[in-house]
Amino acid sequence: MNKVLASAAEAVARIPDGATIMMGGFGLCGIPENLIAALRERATKGLTVISNNAGVDDFGIGVLLRTRQVRKMISTYVGENKEFERQFLAGELEVELVPQGTFAERIRAGGAGIGGFFTPTGVGTLAAEGKETRVIDGKAYVLERPLVADFAFVKAWKGDTAGNLVYRRTARNFNPVMATAARTTIAEVEHLVEPGEIDPDHVHTPGIFVELILEGTRYEKRIEKRTTR
Repeated sequence: MNKVLASAAEAVARIPDGATIMMGGFGLCGIPENLIAALRERATKGLTVISNNAGVDDFGIGVLLRTRQVRKMISTYVGENKEFERQFLAGELEVELVPQGTFAERIRAGGAGIGGFFTPTGVGTLAAEGKETRVIDGKAYVLERPLVADFAFVKAWKGDTAGNLVYRRTARNFNPVMATAARTTIAEVEHLVEPGEIDPDHVHTPGIFVELILEGTRYEKRIEKRTTR
């Protein structure tokens, strides 16, 4: 099976309007820059995006918000994006905020085929509204259901043509778990190599989880807030 795509444009040509997409990254670290840019150019609309955050106004998922391609965001933190705030307050964007640990576990559960789990996080808050609660060993818990997606966009440092991926330091973040929880995982990598060039002990995401892979170009790797003395 040939998993290699020539470009990000070829990858996003497979994404229909209304799709649900998981996008890796934390802030602007480890985001699928090429795939997001290509999706913006294609103008695919009505998207549900599952991502830790919404990027910033002019980079990351923020560019998809500016072009009104996102219908719903499922996120944990959205404080760096003024356009996100404006659309949310104006009722133009549906938002589901999820505690970060719960967010990660919901994705892991989706990838593992687990139907749900009970967590104490969010009990007695808005996060628990409309959800089943249960007392276990004298402690209250709320039922959280798994998150799955039609597609996952993940970003890795290195990958081989069989889809095996290696992430670099904190750019690993949500990428590995998202790769397991979508029907189709598309990986963009900085370095695309042949099978056998990656030590099996160094593989973070096995190729069985990756349907398509491409080598990205011109990574900006922006920093959200640079602090100097």
